[in-house]
Amino acid sequence: MARAPRNGPYICGIDAALDVVSGKWKGLILWELDAHGVRRFAELRRGLPGVSEKMLTQHLREMEEDGLVHRKVYAEVPPRVEYSLTEPGRTLNQALGALGAWGTERIRREGFARADAGDVAEAARG
Repeated sequence: MARAPRNGPYICGIDAALDVVSGKWKGLILWELDAHGVRRFAELRRGLPGVSEKMLTQHLREMEEDGLVHRKVYAEVPPRVEYSLTEPGRTLNQALGALGAWGTERIRREGFARADAGDVAEAARG
């Protein structure tokens, strides 16, 4: 199911920004690509335990449409596809840094546990 494209009008800048980062995995995809530069699909999936192949594919397509992610396909057999951040993707990831700091402080303040990759993978399985 394709999402309805939005091109405004937006109420404010936060509305316009949240339009392109809505979805559980988009912020984490931005973080993963920023941390590692270029990633293949399987590398992204391993770096984001718990994301389904369908959801990762959907979010990557939307992020490519929104100009946040660059998808490069190599003419090889089997085909190789790599994903990287565009300049708008990098600047959006930088802007989300303050939100991440706020979340880290909330984890500390409320005494929440932090999940490690094994915990997330186990929760995704069942």
